[in-house]
Amino acid sequence: MKILVLQHVVSEHPGVLRDFLREDGLSWDTIELDEGQEIPDLEPYDLMIVMGGPQDVWEEDQYPWMRTEKAAIRTFVMDMRRPYLGVCLGHQLLADAIGGKVGPAKTPEIGVLTISKTEQGNLDPMFQDISDPMLALQWHSAEVIEIPRGTTVVASTEACPIQSFRYGEHAYGLQFHVEVTKDTVSEWASIPAYAVALEKALGAGAVQRLEENVNAALPQFNRDARTIYDYLRSVCS
Repeated sequence: MKILVLQHVVSEHPGVLRDFLREDGLSWDTIELDEGQEIPDLEPYDLMIVMGGPQDVWEEDQYPWMRTEKAAIRTFVMDMRRPYLGVCLGHQLLADAIGGKVGPAKTPEIGVLTISKTEQGNLDPMFQDISDPMLALQWHSAEVIEIPRGTTVVASTEACPIQSFRYGEHAYGLQFHVEVTKDTVSEWASIPAYAVALEKALGAGAVQRLEENVNAALPQFNRDARTIYDYLRSVCS
């Protein structure tokens, strides 16, 4: 099983998913797109994981490599029809790459928030063993505003109706973060754009409060992450 991970900032990595991969004796290739690394030939890979980042999907002029990334996602998901997991920006990139629309969020979401599964989400093979409602870490100011053809919304919040969608039977986008570890908040708070958004949303002392909330919910976060990982591993085998 070969895994390709696309990253947009070094601190937004697969987090606890890396622990699961190591436990199973699996390795992965990480491409740091923001540092100029190029996407390799996709043929050897069984799974693509695309992480979050401070960029927005419409900033192709500022980040020209994003055009190449979207093309690679489109090829992997639509042509090769191989499993894909997109988290936050990776969720938005999937939508944009295969015909959906992404725009600024009407209500940015930051914090440990509640997410509900849709009716289809309760039937979805990846989500059916995840609690409803579920807690998840949110940290975004853009969102998918129109899903592509051939997709199904499987999770939602009042502020962001398209929290997760599935394309076909093999590709998932998650607006929320499942990869969370005890170090996630401090790592992300070191990114200036994230720190500004965090303080704006939650006020002074936001980092400490968010760390406390994340640590309290971490066991559930990690259980849900394991459920998602196990499903993806099963469809790759």
